[in-house]
Amino acid sequence: DYQLIIKVASIIGTRMQVYFIDDDDFFGKRLAICDREGKEYDDNATRAVFYARSVLETVKKLRWVPDVIHCQGWISTLVPVYLKTAYAEEPSFRDCRVVYSAMANKLSLPTGENFANVLEFRNANESCLTEFNASLTPDDLQKLAIKYSDGVTVESPAPSEDVLNFAKALGKPILEGNKQIPDSYIDFFDQVWSEGRNVIIED
Repeated sequence: DYQLIIKVASIIGTRMQVYFIDDDDFFGKRLAICDREGKEYDDNATRAVFYARSVLETVKKLRWVPDVIHCQGWISTLVPVYLKTAYAEEPSFRDCRVVYSAMANKLSLPTGENFANVLEFRNANESCLTEFNASLTPDDLQKLAIKYSDGVTVESPAPSEDVLNFAKALGKPILEGNKQIPDSYIDFFDQVWSEGRNVIIED
């Protein structure tokens, strides 16, 4: 068991609140991916599991009912997996869609052979990993996120061709990222919400 700490802040000049997920073991006195000597933390996959479950439990506790959840960055890769398995029947998420932003990997280490046990919660288990090796590469983690997402945006720097081809082979709606045209994201989210997984968009 790990302690979940939720911190809340407001952005000055707006009505927007920001919620921070924290834990002394996983995040206290640590940098994002590697230590000050540049050595990548070997428990990053476990940190991603903690983050994903913490975010979803926070949404439940606050009784939010999101239409679309947008996941970006390595630490969010497991949110789609839990949303579509362990949390699929929760009232907060029953009708929710999830979009994952794929980009070049910042991680380099695989998850380790014990990852299926770390992931396990309710019906999120090793059956979710059947097409991958026991120890997932960073690209595999992105593929796992894409597999359980309803739509994918491709951001810069772009992910590997292997990850992009995986998304296209699954027939996921895809939006080539363009941060200069925010309306394209709104339109894409609307499409994912209303049309599901059948259309590929290239912008």
